[in-house]
Amino acid sequence: MSTEVRVPTLGESVTEATVATWFKKPGDAVAVDEMLCELETDKVTVEVPSPVAGTLAEIVAAEGDTVGVDALLANITEGAGAEAPAPAAPAKAEAAPAAAGGDAVDVMVPTLGESVSEATVATWFKAVGDTVAQDEMLCELETDKVSVEVPAPAAGVLTEIVAPEGTTVEASAKLAVISGSGAAPAKAAAPAAAAAAPASAATGKDVEDAPAAKKMMAEAGLTAGSVQGSGRDGRVMKDDVQKAIAAGAAAAKAPAPTAAPRAPVPADDAAREERVKMTRLRQTIARRLKDAQNTAAILTTYNEVDMTEVMALRNAYKDQFEKKHGVRLGFMSFFTKACCHALKEVPEVNAEIDGTDIVYKNFVHMGVAAGTPQGLVVPVIRDADAMSFADIEKAIAEKGRRARDGKLSMAEMQGGTFTISNGGVYGSLMSSPILNPPQSGILGMHKIQDRPMVINGEIKIRPMMYLALSYDHRIVDGKGAVTFLVRVKEALEDPRRLLMDL
Repeated sequence: MSTEVRVPTLGESVTEATVATWFKKPGDAVAVDEMLCELETDKVTVEVPSPVAGTLAEIVAAEGDTVGVDALLANITEGAGAEAPAPAAPAKAEAAPAAAGGDAVDVMVPTLGESVSEATVATWFKAVGDTVAQDEMLCELETDKVSVEVPAPAAGVLTEIVAPEGTTVEASAKLAVISGSGAAPAKAAAPAAAAAAPASAATGKDVEDAPAAKKMMAEAGLTAGSVQGSGRDGRVMKDDVQKAIAAGAAAAKAPAPTAAPRAPVPADDAAREERVKMTRLRQTIARRLKDAQNTAAILTTYNEVDMTEVMALRNAYKDQFEKKHGVRLGFMSFFTKACCHALKEVPEVNAEIDGTDIVYKNFVHMGVAAGTPQGLVVPVIRDADAMSFADIEKAIAEKGRRARDGKLSMAEMQGGTFTISNGGVYGSLMSSPILNPPQSGILGMHKIQDRPMVINGEIKIRPMMYLALSYDHRIVDGKGAVTFLVRVKEALEDPRRLLMDL
């Protein structure tokens, strides 16, 4: 019986891919879920597993071919190779003693969240041969936005680390193997890992670059050493070559002083420097912020708010509030309520652009920017417009705590329609916040500072805060932006307006 191997779903808006590498050839025995080939799209690299055990009978799409979604890649004859998976995967033969005992447990990549297909192994807390307890942390994975700790699914001995630190792994990939039969399997697995390291150290890379990438490098006159590979095990992909070509073109056009990536550094200064690779989170932050600048027409409008009434109301009720609701009454709930109120009047600030359409949101999923040791994250409070002051404060406290601990899931940071960023907690007096795409507005809060203000013809000292609204001028006009900020100011200077929905 023959089974077809077809191109899997490649992701939203991705319609085709290039066959980069075949790991098997016709006649090879394959096991279920064993990787057959690797596809390369505009954004990601996709591995295609075998749907059945058997023999690879035919390769329909050769390396370098461009294929569409659901296109036929190969045919597998079932049964012929079902009993011979071990010879097809000698690298995993070292784990056989543990598997034979029936007590080997695979450590797999946990669920990473919606739209997240890969992660980088950041740190291993255990080494091969170490004894681990059930639920003890084995390693930490780093995705575009969050860090994910991987606990041991069972107690035993860590016999094999399949994905060492720095490896990019896909969702549901195998990370390691735990055996409950003792330390013997660990000794068997260790040589395999040790043998792999010298091969990489000696050559820098022991894998073939993608055929499409090699062809493009040859046409552009680039060498493999001049292109940084982002594929599995450092494989140079088509996208890497395109980036290198673009970088070379930009350098050629730039003036000589700016073409060099870095000025020469004196030896004594270089000895005191430390070079650290950017985390995936920091790389994603950098990319998304630059994309926001390149895509949206970002403008910022400013105003100031007298915080006297909010501070008086907070001081009058904060003790009763905390006693009843078990959470402190802060300023964020007032600002969240004020923004929800203003967004009803100026709905375009709560909208987004989708192609040539404007999508208006009849709800408010409020993003609250939070600084963490790993970088800025924006957890989302869903349906904030329907929440009470207490519910908002509880949600902000809980999300902030999870953000600092690196426990936020991807689902908790998606779907925001508007964002509030409080730079005032760090002492910022005034700043221009940047949009959080695809949102069209972000409110920047700042430090509360006593300033002399003219009130009814008299100079009085008042606690003042500068407000900044950055907005996408493609769909938000200046009138709408100013109106929004004025409504926020009015609601905060007279909080009773929030209760009266005025």
